[in-house]
Amino acid sequence: MSTPPIAAKKPQQRIHHNDVHVDNYEWMRDKDNPEVIAHLDAENAYTDRRTTHLELLQEQIFEEIKGRTQETDLSVPVRRGEWWYYTRTVEGQEYGIHCRAPITDAADWVPPFVDASGAGGAGTGLIGEQVLLDDNVEAAGHDFYSLGSFDLTADGRHLLYAVDVEGDERYTIRVRTISTGENLEDEIPNTSAGAVFDPSGRYLFYTTVDDAWRPDTVWRHDIGTAASTDTSIFTESDERFWVGIGLTRSRRFLMIEAGSSVTTETHILDSSDPTGEFAVVWPRRDGVEYDVEHAVIDGTDRLLIVHNDQAVNFELVSVAAADPQGEKRMLLAHNPEIRLESVDAFRDFVVVEYRQDGLTRVAVARREDRGAPDHGLTEITFDEELFAVGTAGNPEWDQPTVRLGYTSFVTPGTVYDYVVATGERRLLKQQPVRGGYDPTLYEQRREWARTADGTRIPISLVYRRDLVTPGEPAPTVLYGYGSYEHSVDPGFGIPRLSLLDRGMIFAIAHVRGGGELGRLWYEQGKTHQKRNTFTDFVACAEHLIDEGYTAPDRLVAEGGSAGGLLVGAVANMAPELFSGILAVVPFVDALTSILDPSLPLTVIEWDEWGDPLHDPEVYTYMKSYSPVENVRDTHYPRILAVTSLNDTRVLYVEPAKWVARLREVGADALLKIEMSAGHGGVSGRYSAWRERAFNYAWVVDAANAHPSGEEAAVID
Repeated sequence: MSTPPIAAKKPQQRIHHNDVHVDNYEWMRDKDNPEVIAHLDAENAYTDRRTTHLELLQEQIFEEIKGRTQETDLSVPVRRGEWWYYTRTVEGQEYGIHCRAPITDAADWVPPFVDASGAGGAGTGLIGEQVLLDDNVEAAGHDFYSLGSFDLTADGRHLLYAVDVEGDERYTIRVRTISTGENLEDEIPNTSAGAVFDPSGRYLFYTTVDDAWRPDTVWRHDIGTAASTDTSIFTESDERFWVGIGLTRSRRFLMIEAGSSVTTETHILDSSDPTGEFAVVWPRRDGVEYDVEHAVIDGTDRLLIVHNDQAVNFELVSVAAADPQGEKRMLLAHNPEIRLESVDAFRDFVVVEYRQDGLTRVAVARREDRGAPDHGLTEITFDEELFAVGTAGNPEWDQPTVRLGYTSFVTPGTVYDYVVATGERRLLKQQPVRGGYDPTLYEQRREWARTADGTRIPISLVYRRDLVTPGEPAPTVLYGYGSYEHSVDPGFGIPRLSLLDRGMIFAIAHVRGGGELGRLWYEQGKTHQKRNTFTDFVACAEHLIDEGYTAPDRLVAEGGSAGGLLVGAVANMAPELFSGILAVVPFVDALTSILDPSLPLTVIEWDEWGDPLHDPEVYTYMKSYSPVENVRDTHYPRILAVTSLNDTRVLYVEPAKWVARLREVGADALLKIEMSAGHGGVSGRYSAWRERAFNYAWVVDAANAHPSGEEAAVID
């Protein structure tokens, strides 16, 4: 076995609340230090040597992903104004091409590539196509490329777009005249994502970040003027809050939202007066979150507000837009069994999204039915036991349909238009899977683990029926996240087929800290109850082992970012349950990061994890689970940590320090660093597929699966 690089020990003391912690590897935080880069290069070289035996398998998996993917494809066009907008991809090109084509019939809301059977085509473009932005052209000459803003003026004449070519999530905005394809002189560097035009097209609004990478200021830019003359219209001084700017669907109001993980405050401005003063909807109150949507009811401007004031799972009210702090009208009262997530208002109907029994739901109410029970809400139902559904691509105020995205573990991503007047669900397109994909070969199901405190934890599983025999342990990947109320829903993935067709089970542990079972599910897995996230995951692993789905020598844990913290903590708590740990951009030095308010996004995170800088109890609690500080002398499973040098959310130094500590106790730990990428990993679809293939080849090996898939039927 090749000798791993050993990081030099350069002790630094960290003293808080009378606790002295010696950190031997904090010196690796300085990425401008040539010694740091040399060490990271050595780690990559070591990982390359240790995974040489997986190169053939990695290439096989890459070719499988590529072979199953419709490389030349077209997204379902979205109607906006007088145009259909869509993105298409071309075989051999890394990035998408953003296009539009003219609408030939103003009354036609059926995208033009949908044939009479309702099946979407995969054409190379629509008649009269105009290319708005070719990401392949913009990315030329750069190792990394990300599009962070994309918006058009209401008249369709100008485009704004913002790109990041470093991976640090700092974007440069440019404005293009579509008819000529030429950019204006307007260029605004160092912005955050999410810039928009006002309805007149004269102004654009954008946000910038502070030194801690927190979007804190909203700016107004007058098209045709220098960025140095832009006007700052809102600055958020509270370091716990992010800010963003947008428009209501009606384009009636501009909205600034300031939000922490537990509190929000929205400001609105009549969009006909873009240089006017924004007014607060509801003043912020700690712990109260709300989202605002504009609706017209009985000819009057109303604001629909989803909020959690005295309603832990949220409720829906309406207020007068002219007096939002006045009388509230109850529309949907709080229901402890349903987590109300959002409302979308259109001219003739509203759409409500919510969670029930751990699954997403969508319901629609027509304007004329609002006097009926539950205001005439009709749920759009589906037949599968496990699925995920949500609205997507609905920009027009007066559209007669609702665009839906639907998927499950066995159903590829599917796009529908729901015709509100008739209840018809019109199939527009299903993600093509080349090579003869047969969904009947795959089984998805729900299991429930039980923790020591009696809580039942849902587990979602998918596997090949013909390759997995109940009671015979199979190689398994158990995925988890469990933070920020983020829910990991059942969804289809072409890359995952390369695991399933090798006889592996893929499972998701829906642990506390996520949002699958409502707001309390989240509350029970954060701050002083964070350890529930980790013990829930352990309980899920034990359940799969006890029920005969897998065995400790065949079980790999996977998590990314905050999910990397999860699997890092679990590696310390229950290493005997796993044969491998895959940690992607893992938040494994959590206490060190959360103690330093100068680091990107730290103060924002105090609502999620607690404030160890000022609270000794939080400090002690976080120290009890932070993975780097709890590495111990035990037999660890094999570990692969994947990170990116330019990640601004979870710095590369965290997994670098973790791997160094693991090596001290003899653990078999590998570190793979992308040297020109950010938190999301490499850019470009082929590069992303190769990265996924590398990770999955390692997983197959760590789970003792069949590397060549010899037990699986061949899928060309």
